[in-house]
Amino acid sequence: MEKQELMEQLKVLLGKDVNEVKDQVEDLKNQFYRIYHQELEAAKKKAEEMGENMEEYKPVVDEMEQDFRQLIAIYKQRRAEANAAREAEQQQNLLRKQNILEQMKELAESETADVTANLQKMRDLQAEWKTIGQVPAPQVAALWKEYQHYGEQFYDLVKINHELREYDFKKNLQEKTALCEQAEALKDNPDIVAANRTLQQLHEEWANIGPVARELREELWNRFKDASTVINKRHQEYFDKIHAKEEENLKKKEELIARAAEISTDELKSNKQWDEATAQIQAIQAEWRTIGFAPKKQNQSVYDDFRAITDKFFAAKTAFYKSMRDEMNNNLKQKKDLLRQAEELKDSTDWKETTDKLIALQKQWKQVGPVARKYSEDVWKQFSAACDHFFEEKKKAFQADHEAYLKRQEERKAQKGKEEELSSDRRKLVRMYEAIQLETKTMENNMGFFSGKAEGLLKSMKQKIEANKKRLDEIEAKIAELDAAE
Repeated sequence: MEKQELMEQLKVLLGKDVNEVKDQVEDLKNQFYRIYHQELEAAKKKAEEMGENMEEYKPVVDEMEQDFRQLIAIYKQRRAEANAAREAEQQQNLLRKQNILEQMKELAESETADVTANLQKMRDLQAEWKTIGQVPAPQVAALWKEYQHYGEQFYDLVKINHELREYDFKKNLQEKTALCEQAEALKDNPDIVAANRTLQQLHEEWANIGPVARELREELWNRFKDASTVINKRHQEYFDKIHAKEEENLKKKEELIARAAEISTDELKSNKQWDEATAQIQAIQAEWRTIGFAPKKQNQSVYDDFRAITDKFFAAKTAFYKSMRDEMNNNLKQKKDLLRQAEELKDSTDWKETTDKLIALQKQWKQVGPVARKYSEDVWKQFSAACDHFFEEKKKAFQADHEAYLKRQEERKAQKGKEEELSSDRRKLVRMYEAIQLETKTMENNMGFFSGKAEGLLKSMKQKIEANKKRLDEIEAKIAELDAAE
C-alpha cells in the first residue's frame, strides 16, 4: 500500500477502541516506515548519482511522515489515557471483588444461618461478581481461587435444600458445558492469535461461574482444559514458526553483511570498477529488502551493521568521484590552455614551424586525462577546428604554389614556341613530380586527423614528407635541365 492509504487507515483506526486496534496500528506503522526509509534511501542514492556533496546532504522533509507521526502520537496518548483509565477501573474492580469475597467468606462460615436467606445472598454476590470487569493481572489467580473456595465451601458446608443445590449445580453445568463447546470450536479458527485471545476470555468466564456437582467437576474441567491445550499448542507452534523464520532471516542478513563487507573500495580505481561494485551493493540491498524481520533483540543491531557497511561504501564512492571531479577540472584547465595556443597559431603562414607546433600540441592533448562529459565534446571541437583551419589554409597555399608552378611551365613553353608534345623523359618526370606532390600534401593534411594515433605513426609520416620534399626538389632540377637542353 502507499503511504497515503496507510495514513487513511490509521485515521479510521483512531476512531475505534485503542485497545482493540493495537496490532493493526503497529502493522500500519511498520509498513509506513518501511516505505518511508526506502524512499529516503532512494533519494540519497539519487543525490549521490547527481554528484551532490553528501557531507552536506540533508533529506527533504516528508510532510506526510510528520502528519503520520502526529497521528501515532495521538494514538499513543489515547492509549496511555485508556490504560490509565483501565488501571484505575481494575483497582476499583479489585476492591469490589475483595468486598464480595469478604461477604462470601462470612456466608460460607455461617453454618447456622438461615439457608434460604444465605443462598439468595450468595447468588446475589455471585451475580454481582460476574458484572465486575477485569482486575490487575497479578491478583486474578488469587481472587479466583478464593472465589471458588468460598463458593464451594458455602455449598459443601451450609446445609441447604438438596433441590436448590442441584438447581445451582445444573445451571453452572450448563454454563460451563457451553464454555467447553466454545473452546473446542476454536480449533477451527484459522486466526490462532484471535483464537487464543478468545480462549483467555472463556477462562475468565469459567472462573466467574460457580461449582458443579462434585462427581462432574474433574471430568468437566479436564474437557475444558483439553480444548485449551489444543489452542495453546497451536499458539505456541505459531510463534515457534515465527521465531524460526526470524532466526532464518537473521542468518540470511548476516550472510548479506558478510558479502557486502567483502567488497573492498581500496582497489576501485575506475568508473567501470565503481559501477560494478555499486551494482553488487545495490543487488545486496535489494535482496535485504526482501527478507523479513530478524529476532527483536537483534533486528536493530543487524540493520545498523548493514547500514554502516553500505554507508561506508557510498561515502568512499562520493570521495572518489569528488577526487575525479577535481582531476577532470584540472584536465579541463590544461586543455583550455592547449586550445588557446592552437587558436593563436591557426592563422600562421609559417607552414613548417607551425605544423610542428600544432602536432606537438596534439600530442600533449592526448596525454591529458579526461574531462567532464558536458565539456569534453565542446572543447575538443574548438581545438580540432583550430587545427583543421590551419591545415586547410596550408593545403590551399600548397595548391596555389602548384598551380603557379604549372603556370610558369606553360609560359616557358609558349616563349619557346612549343605547344608540341613533351619528351618521353620529361613527361615521366612531370607525372612523378605531381604524384609525389599530391602524396605529400595528402599526408600533411592527414597529420591533423591522426592526432589521436600512436606517436610512431606521426613520426613515420613526418619522415616520409621530408623525403618527398627532397625528391621533389631533385625532380624539379632535372626537369629544368631538360628544358634548358631544348
